[in-house]
Amino acid sequence: MKLIFITGALVTLMTMGAFAAEPAKMMDTQAGRVFADSKGMTLYTFDKDMKGKSACAADCMKKWPPFMAGSMAKPSGDWSVVKSTAGTDMWAYKGKPVYTFAMDKKPGDAKGEGMGGVWHMVK
Repeated sequence: MKLIFITGALVTLMTMGAFAAEPAKMMDTQAGRVFADSKGMTLYTFDKDMKGKSACAADCMKKWPPFMAGSMAKPSGDWSVVKSTAGTDMWAYKGKPVYTFAMDKKPGDAKGEGMGGVWHMVK
């Protein structure tokens, strides 16, 4: 019986990574239903980014912090991990790097939508 329990536990642990949760959640904001980080902050994409590559450099990242991926982050569904211009891992949605907006101060804020005609909420 003990061997069955241990075997079951090992199988569960080995397959947990295969069912990794997506890094963001859907949330209702003042601008509609969008993806948000674990703190409820709206997520955005930047039109100048290329698939899998961030174009947001140092000054840009002050206003648009990358949606950072931890060292153990694994792709899941439409979510993948790419490098920021600073060389750190960040999340991408359908290949587009994802950011938060420094002017969004509380969960559900979406002040970055349409900013400069190049920033868009992730839906």
